Amino acid sequence: MWDGVPRAEAERRTGRWCAGVLPRAGGEIPWRRHGPVRLGSPMTTARPRLEMITADNVLDACRLEVAPEQRRFVSPVAQSLAEAYVHPDLAWPRLICDGDRAVGFVMAYFDLPFDFDAGVPDAPPRSGLWRLAVAAGEQGRGYGRFAVGAVNEEIRRRGGTVSTVTWKPGE
Repeated sequence: MWDGVPRAEAERRTGRWCAGVLPRAGGEIPWRRHGPVRLGSPMTTARPRLEMITADNVLDACRLEVAPEQRRFVSPVAQSLAEAYVHPDLAWPRLICDGDRAVGFVMAYFDLPFDFDAGVPDAPPRSGLWRLAVAAGEQGRGYGRFAVGAVNEEIRRRGGTVSTVTWKPGE
């Protein structure tokens, strides 16, 4: 709550995401974060890149680990690659690289009929972000933002106009 206003109501009133803000008297929500914001070192290349998972880099991908407190929210890369292996027509797994370093993993899906849309007549198939993991020591440098943008670019390249994000429920 922010000064007695539930987060959802504050977001509805303002049209902004309200996590990490401090309330002011009277219910006004200032748009600044509380506490310090950790910024990582900048990327080492002008632009990171996505690489297909191959025999040459699959172990680098499987060795990627998120921060310990994030593990309950993110499936291991090896599990994602196993799912990609059994769903090659749906999964688009990629290694996020900066120079010669593997810094993260992203997996997208394209043109997937969603069970959530089962009761919606003529619901179009969805495309979007399935998995995203940035290595613990590489977070805060823009790699996640890059990966999400790259997935959206691929959706547009394939003729899509909407990106759906899936997530694992949790706190």
